[in-house]
Amino acid sequence: MRCLVTGGAGFIGSFLCERLIALGHEVICLDNFYTGRKCNVAHLLGDTRFELIRHDITEPILLEVDRIYNLACPASPVHYQYNPVKTVKTSVMGMVHMLGLGKRVRARVLQASTSEVYGDPAEHPQREEYWGHVNPIGPRACYDEGKRVAETLCFDYHRQNGVDVRVVRIFNTYGPRMLEDDGRVVSNFVVQALNGHDITIYGDGQQTRSFCYVDDLVTGLVSMMDQDEVIGPINLGNPVEFTIRELADLVITLTGSSSKIVAKPLPKDDPVRRQPDITKARLHLGWEPKVPLRAGLEKTIAYFEASLSSKRGAAPVCPA
Repeated sequence: MRCLVTGGAGFIGSFLCERLIALGHEVICLDNFYTGRKCNVAHLLGDTRFELIRHDITEPILLEVDRIYNLACPASPVHYQYNPVKTVKTSVMGMVHMLGLGKRVRARVLQASTSEVYGDPAEHPQREEYWGHVNPIGPRACYDEGKRVAETLCFDYHRQNGVDVRVVRIFNTYGPRMLEDDGRVVSNFVVQALNGHDITIYGDGQQTRSFCYVDDLVTGLVSMMDQDEVIGPINLGNPVEFTIRELADLVITLTGSSSKIVAKPLPKDDPVRRQPDITKARLHLGWEPKVPLRAGLEKTIAYFEASLSSKRGAAPVCPA
């Protein structure tokens, strides 16, 4: 297959590009490098099956491909709230352009949606049938509602134009190549601990998240794209729930840090509980996460240790 990966130089996208090449596919990586980094895919540039294009999917593009993985959109609050209008445009206009491309060349289109479509959920754990509890005018709405509209577009293009779509809802994912300053809880805690800074939790730290290691997530994406049974949406995430305080304590233990935990006020519309019901992923994809949180954190910590060390030495800041 010839696969297009938008946002392919990002955290998840770069691992997906690697996996697709390992499976024998040709890959076109599309990225505007707002949060993606060239060094995430630099090791692939010598492979004749890999092509890197700088492009913003809010603008149309014509390519000949068999499959489209649409991962292009800043995913952390720090980045998607920096330019909320651009975030909405990326989710909505970018989705229109990718679905239009899929329609023209008869490509299957996978949309990387998000657990944020559930908002601050009143249902727990979250099933795909749950419609969500989202503030449409709050500071997170640019991302939450942008992704909700993108899902709407997928199903409307499918019903109206017969476009072959797949929709997954990605829950908290972590691992190497996360940005140090992206504001996500795992990278925040690891970087703070390694630098000997206070670890910042918001509220009482009893809010929960479910953490999926990036390798597991990529397996789920490929499995969803490769199957012909369902179009989704399907939750992809780790159903094992942890409090934020438990995560902070584990990071301190694994880093051997002397960091103290300090509390700050809870941000507006921050979800209190987040846990996926992955019954459908197990049934239709034969998928469930394999990497325990401790093992995944050890790999993530090793990555950030190398990254911070190279930064202090003025060497490249993007370790393999």
